[in-house]
Amino acid sequence: QIVLHPQSVIHSMVEYSDGSVLAQLGNPDMRTPIAHALAWPDRIESGVASLDIFDVARLDFEKPDFQRFPCLRLAIEAMKQGGTSPTVLNAANEVAVQAFIDGNLRFIDIANVIEFALSEVSSQPVKDLKTILDTDQLTREVSHSFVKQQASKVGNVN
Repeated sequence: QIVLHPQSVIHSMVEYSDGSVLAQLGNPDMRTPIAHALAWPDRIESGVASLDIFDVARLDFEKPDFQRFPCLRLAIEAMKQGGTSPTVLNAANEVAVQAFIDGNLRFIDIANVIEFALSEVSSQPVKDLKTILDTDQLTREVSHSFVKQQASKVGNVN
């Protein structure tokens, strides 16, 4: 289940069969997961201050708004479709985000690139790594082409 948490203090929650929920909390700082990944299975100092729960004071939760977060809807759809759909979503997202960073795509059009790629690149069962790599390459080509078409319509967005 996807839960929006504006304070970004709870990073994950796991519900057990007995109904109890364990949450992993910490300051919203990417140094924590980076240190975790680098030291796995051990833990190392990340440089992040300890969480002061009294400074946080409250924890809010919201249901996702798929109109506001269209890429979230697309990710759920790709996950449900399975096969190479998540690969298509990832490759199209990387192309779209880079185009945004380069000033060739508006932020609000990132979802359009992903949706186009998902409609144009057929999902297939994942048989091996080659299937994933071929799908990734094809998706990047399709996505670059779509971004170029969009950029020519609106000009450079910087």
